Amino acid sequence: MTYNILSIAGSDPSGGAGVQADLKAFSALRTYGMAVVTGLTAQSTTGVTGIHQVPASFVAEQLDTLFTDVRVDAVKIGMLVNADVVTAVAEALERFAPPRVVLDPVMIAKSGDRLLAQDAIDAVRELLLPRVDLLTPNLPETGELLGERPGQDLTTAAEQGQRLLQQGAKQVLVKGGHLGGQSSTDLWIRPNTEPIALSAERISTKNTHGTGCTLSSAIAALLPQHRDTYDALHAAKDYLTEALRHADELEVGHGKGPVHHFYALWPRPEDDSI
Repeated sequence: MTYNILSIAGSDPSGGAGVQADLKAFSALRTYGMAVVTGLTAQSTTGVTGIHQVPASFVAEQLDTLFTDVRVDAVKIGMLVNADVVTAVAEALERFAPPRVVLDPVMIAKSGDRLLAQDAIDAVRELLLPRVDLLTPNLPETGELLGERPGQDLTTAAEQGQRLLQQGAKQVLVKGGHLGGQSSTDLWIRPNTEPIALSAERISTKNTHGTGCTLSSAIAALLPQHRDTYDALHAAKDYLTEALRHADELEVGHGKGPVHHFYALWPRPEDDSI
């Protein structure tokens, strides 16, 4: 069986994040990728210089047109820009009830540029959290959603993840990449159970553009392919780790370059003679 995975997110013309990264991850993980664009960015590996918002009515039209024709096996949600777009997406989820929804609450780019209007955070909390199956915030995003300072250790991250459950989230994967150390540990948090840590080697590379987009899109692509959510999360974490490990094989831009989504499919540099 083939699986159709939808990205609802913004566009990154450098190809490292947003719908471009999502579609690459979907394809690399052997699923068919689709995209509803919520905003256009003027963006490169060095930062974001501008954002053009897609009208919420047109986001809704894209969603209605797609869902009435195509079976959607999972949805990944990324940059939503403003409260009107959040509302349009929430209403579409209510109408069409896709079986798996992953929300990556994209708020601030790695360059520090804000990608979600401040007034949209309340809309995300109130309208989206109850309608998604898995929330995947990093530590700064977790703090933003709660109106708190970001956690500085795994204990605080776990406590904040529990508070997101109390706000309506069904499951939370708090990404601990902002913490230091030789490993990168995420916490899978569900109601009435102890957090489960998913750890991976921390890869030494400056090319980390789009890591959050890539992980959440990998999870969306892998959830339909695994009977157990933990297995899908573990496989997605492994995929991202290897995409980071091979990121330096690419030569994209002068700043924080992208991860290598197709590391397993492209010839290795030493195989260039083939």
